[in-house]
Amino acid sequence: MRERIIQFGEGGFLRSFVDMFVHIMNEKGVFDGKVVVVQPIEKGLISVLNDQHGVYHQYLRGIENGEVINSCTEVKSISRGVNPYTDYAEYLKLAHNPDMRFIISNTTEAGIEYLGTESLDDAPPKSFPAKLTALLYERYKAGLDGFILFCCELIDHNADFLKEYVIKYAKLWNLPDEFVNWIETKNHFCNTLVDRICTGYPKDEAPELCRELGCEDKLLNTAEIFHLWVIEGNYEDEFPLKKAGINVIWTDDVTPYKKRKVRILNGAHTSMVLAARMYGLSTVGECLKDEKVNAMLKKTLFEEIVPTLGNTEEDISFANAVLERFANPFVKHQLLSIALNSVSKFKARVLPTILEYKEKFGKLPKCLTMSLAALIAFYRTDEANDGEDVMKF
Repeated sequence: MRERIIQFGEGGFLRSFVDMFVHIMNEKGVFDGKVVVVQPIEKGLISVLNDQHGVYHQYLRGIENGEVINSCTEVKSISRGVNPYTDYAEYLKLAHNPDMRFIISNTTEAGIEYLGTESLDDAPPKSFPAKLTALLYERYKAGLDGFILFCCELIDHNADFLKEYVIKYAKLWNLPDEFVNWIETKNHFCNTLVDRICTGYPKDEAPELCRELGCEDKLLNTAEIFHLWVIEGNYEDEFPLKKAGINVIWTDDVTPYKKRKVRILNGAHTSMVLAARMYGLSTVGECLKDEKVNAMLKKTLFEEIVPTLGNTEEDISFANAVLERFANPFVKHQLLSIALNSVSKFKARVLPTILEYKEKFGKLPKCLTMSLAALIAFYRTDEANDGEDVMKF
């Protein structure tokens, strides 16, 4: 099977998301391609990945249509890993393979950055955009076509920023104008929105799971069943995710899908957590099991948040999926963890819904207004030691 995908990042999320999807496409016979994983920072898991010949076991666990699911797949979509810090020549060699068509990245929110201090002669340059610029220049010099790039980093306009920084590095390094034109016309940088909770390596369960599998797997990975990939563009003909049954949306703009996710998923979390914590609960799962909190959550979702967004079938379906995700018995999501930075989260995730509800319906939403009261009560103390964001709010 040909190597067709260069992937920056070897962490649990990409292995539970993209690499799992490629495995499914290959298994269903709609795609024929392997992934080469590039380690984007100096310390990583590439040596472990190569020791296991790119193979690992992926558990998907949660609730689907009211039924508890716990499935395991031996994922075989990765051919090998490349560490540019120990073999930079092998990294650049990837650009010379004409079968390579896709570049996929998840280098964390901090990964897409412009340092402006690196050189093309660095082996490798420090930042991900600089490494990518060097790879693209190698591709350009080889006279080959460009790539389709899917950015999975959790920042707005992820691919737009990546493209901007690649061009800045090309100009910083005084590379030919023809190369800059090739970047802009022969490569397709696609903003994407990813959604799947990856719970990673199950440290406490690993010994028992490995005994059941009959082998040691240092890359054992766990994630929820739900997944969604929203991608700007439409490359279904070349990358047939939908045909393989993957929950993908090809679109001209990811913005409304991000708004839906932030308002429904994150908004439900943020509006529920402080009142539930003061009520004596500790995890999201406990909230779903508590009759009063569960009823309040559903009222918040279906009578306040979803109507503000438009009450479409897609909004309602997503909200129902959120309830199943919150009830996942395999995810122990602590309320205090969600409560971190609650003021800034409330301003971004809940306050816009309150204001839009008031404008749309001429009254305040009762549940979300109560969540504001819970926020104030949670932060109320006798000492003036609140942070600047709290004082401004």
